[in-house]
Amino acid sequence: MVAYDNFAEIPPGATTMAAPLESRVSPKLTVIVPVFNGEMHIAHCLEGLRLSEYSSFEVIVVDDCSTDHTELIVERYPVRRVRTPRTLGPAGARNMGIGYAEASIVVFVDADVVLPSNALGIIAREFDRDPQMAAIFGSYDEEPASDDFCSQYKNLMHSYVHQKSNVRATTFWAGCGAVRKETFVRVGGFDFNRYRKPSIEDIELGYRLVRSGQHIQLNKQLQVKHLKKWTIRNMIQTDIFCRAIPWTKLILETRKLPRDLNLTSGARLSTGLVGVLSMGWVILFLQTANVLPTLTVPHTFLAELTVVACIVAALVALNWDVYSYFAKKRGWWFAARVVPVHWLYYLYSGGVFVVYGSAHMLRLLVLSMLPARRGSRGTFRKSRSR
Repeated sequence: MVAYDNFAEIPPGATTMAAPLESRVSPKLTVIVPVFNGEMHIAHCLEGLRLSEYSSFEVIVVDDCSTDHTELIVERYPVRRVRTPRTLGPAGARNMGIGYAEASIVVFVDADVVLPSNALGIIAREFDRDPQMAAIFGSYDEEPASDDFCSQYKNLMHSYVHQKSNVRATTFWAGCGAVRKETFVRVGGFDFNRYRKPSIEDIELGYRLVRSGQHIQLNKQLQVKHLKKWTIRNMIQTDIFCRAIPWTKLILETRKLPRDLNLTSGARLSTGLVGVLSMGWVILFLQTANVLPTLTVPHTFLAELTVVACIVAALVALNWDVYSYFAKKRGWWFAARVVPVHWLYYLYSGGVFVVYGSAHMLRLLVLSMLPARRGSRGTFRKSRSR
């Protein structure tokens, strides 16, 4: 599968159906909603767009070969529905939607996100106000649809991180983010050859935009409702396989570790402290099980507990703003339950970075030790085989 180099070119096999649209001349915004088996949420998403206070926009729903009732639901709304020729993933679906966009500014909205009535107006206003701005994105609001602990924690944490981050962003978020169409096409759009499933395709796009000298704004007034229900299992799976692993690979490739969003200095230090704390507990357990020898220095156990207590205190102090935020929004009992889940996040995220970072450094070391002539012979053989 090859990425579409020309986003104005419709790929073979794509189909499009358009319901009667309100007559508009040159809409200022094109809203692209990628969806795959989204029958649970797509109606809420489109209803939110229908109730928008801003009117100069069109909506393109890119159906990524859904097998549920998504198609029937979308047909009830005055939007253009595009069906991909095969499953492309959200990155490829968004790229394909660009080919149908009439406006010069494209707004990406996830199918499980509901925009408030003023959202599109905020986006249009900010692009008018700053002609140099290439892209803008917002955050989830503080009232997610699901009221269980995991969903509340995950969505509130996303909101907290974005609301505390620098408005001059170094990345992008496609849950609710907009970009100038010309700039998007110029940098190559989303890399759907690499990201066939929901991942960090928006973060990677943001890196490329910033490297090309573009300005991205994180607008803290632009807050949207998330409908997804999280569980411990899908939260950990998503954090590791869709975020931590691909983001670590991207950091190692670009050799750029930004100090924003989830990668602030405090977050990095907390990750290290959680790693030390976890190793300490493992050592204590192995000593108790007589697998490791116990030191005979007087008061050793008390000293070890003191060290553990100091690390715990440091972690709480470093993340006090986070926990006090949760306490303010959901109460101290909720905040107390956040602490171990938050530290677990630091543990597996840091573990992924250490493992992949070590493997990357080992690979570079091995390659540097290989004889140069071996590489030249390989090149020679390849040239002869051609």
